[in-house]
Amino acid sequence: MRIDILCYDGFDELDAIGPYEVFQSAAAFDAPFDVRLVTLDARETVTASHGLSVGIDGVLDTEQPADIVVVPGGGWNTRSEKGAWAEAEKGAVPAALVAVHDAGATVAAVCTGGMLLARAGLTDGRPAVTHASALDELRETAATVVDARIVDDGDILTAGGVTSGLDLALHLVEREANEEIATRVATELEYERRDAVREY
Repeated sequence: MRIDILCYDGFDELDAIGPYEVFQSAAAFDAPFDVRLVTLDARETVTASHGLSVGIDGVLDTEQPADIVVVPGGGWNTRSEKGAWAEAEKGAVPAALVAVHDAGATVAAVCTGGMLLARAGLTDGRPAVTHASALDELRETAATVVDARIVDDGDILTAGGVTSGLDLALHLVEREANEEIATRVATELEYERRDAVREY
């Protein structure tokens, strides 16, 4: 199973790196995962919201996408020149998310990455959640806002605030591999999972 984590200038570090570590740890425990950090354009690095420079593994394939595409948030509420808000305004990331979803990928968003899904129209008429500070904006879209840490609507998943990316990734490990591996990863990370997943 291929998993791409879509990075862009100004993404929140933990939104992407937390799930990345969960998936890579699961792969070390024999989960069938191939995980990459990707961007829309070819580049070697991308700079996250707190200044961390991250190496990039490749470019997002919108025609033959990964099985799961994870979208971090960051910079939405501050309307930063770099981050989720800026990418929503540019339009390229929302368009790419529509393309990968239409091509069969499951799309999972962490934090205000959910607002990028909303801007793409992928949460229209569907249950979703985002960071608490952006919930009012999500309510202004056609999404059905749910009070949950993780919302699993099959091929669209959304998660609340920053650390919820760990729970989202562990949920996907359990869903796509098995509960035993998810538990082993959580134990290795010394992370206490929060039972707040709403499945539809």
